Amino acid sequence: MNRREFFHAGAAAVLATGLPHTASAQAFPNRGVTIAVPFSGGSMTDILARTIAQKLGAKWGQTVIVENRPGIGGTAGIAKSPPDGYTLMLTSNGHTVIKAVNPGVTFDPIADFVAVTKVATTPSIMIVPKNSPAKTLREFADLAKASANGINFASAGRGSATGIAAELLRSIVGARMSMVAFRGLPESNTAVLRGDAAFGFTFFSVGGDLIQNGDLRALAVTGDARMPLLPDVPTFKEAGFPQFDYDAWFGILAPAGTPKAVVEKVDADVADALADSELRKRFEPQAVTLTSSTPRAFDEQMQADAKRYSELIAANPG
Repeated sequence: MNRREFFHAGAAAVLATGLPHTASAQAFPNRGVTIAVPFSGGSMTDILARTIAQKLGAKWGQTVIVENRPGIGGTAGIAKSPPDGYTLMLTSNGHTVIKAVNPGVTFDPIADFVAVTKVATTPSIMIVPKNSPAKTLREFADLAKASANGINFASAGRGSATGIAAELLRSIVGARMSMVAFRGLPESNTAVLRGDAAFGFTFFSVGGDLIQNGDLRALAVTGDARMPLLPDVPTFKEAGFPQFDYDAWFGILAPAGTPKAVVEKVDADVADALADSELRKRFEPQAVTLTSSTPRAFDEQMQADAKRYSELIAANPG
């Protein structure tokens, strides 16, 4: 049974039960929908959200707007939104560690949200200033460990996808490293470009031009194979760090309690949007792979990532 057959079979089963939420799912959406993004404009999450919003708006015949709500406060507001499907959130895998990074937050990033669907994955790229003495990842690791005062690294926040990647590298290299967090990835890239930080992680969609122009130097990329857009940059395994296993994903969540039938409808409609061959071709030059998943599979990945990365952060509190 393929994914669409699975959805239709599930929908038929719901209709047969006569559950109250079925009617609300059939009518959904009958007004505008908001996709909130907990990052600044220009981020990968923002780009994906606006692309998907346009597709869903056309399919639903309703206005689908994107709102940038950077920071914990923005995510907290989404968690407390009515669980009716009219407020969704497109975020990164960094969402799974919000509680680990900020123990005092008033919401749980897992329990207070329901997984809808993954929408994309993209390789993470480790970058250093163009005049960095490190020409390879091994040289960088040796220099970092030899630094008496430690080094700084830039990120889009400790709970961001690039922030987690940097935390993972710090744990593997074993050097003294301090994070400097910025509002978003463009600002983080600028800090590395200026030499204000010794390294950082970026995505091709945001930092690719800077790397290809020689303004930033890429030392390694995540994934099992080199990026066609950066054929001279080795994978972490090729660079001698096979233990660096990392998947940067982006996905859609909804407030906990959102009716299952509504979640499944959004999931199915997003899957249809992501299957558009022209849309896939549009993202290929940005090294972004569009991919959907069932709510259950996405939830399982979120649970696993929350455990793994929370343990990582707990081991590296500084």
